[in-house]
Amino acid sequence: MSTVSTDLTSRIRQILKNHAHLETAVDSLSASSDLYQAGMTSHASVNVMLALEGEFDIEFPDHMLKRSMFDSIASIQSAVEELTSA
Repeated sequence: MSTVSTDLTSRIRQILKNHAHLETAVDSLSASSDLYQAGMTSHASVNVMLALEGEFDIEFPDHMLKRSMFDSIASIQSAVEELTSA
């Protein structure tokens, strides 16, 4: 894993710690763990999305605004990478 990718993952995990209100510690989750099963609500996912947009200076397009986009650290990271490389 590259340094950039590791930094991105760390930043996403910090946002999840601050905004997802998970019942499970973020640090104990794998990249593919289901964040909704870990306790994230739909309301919290909106807060996570807004925090991601602010942190990375991006805007999620309508086609990305679906539950599956925010269901794991890996899917969030993939979306952020796609939006920041454009």
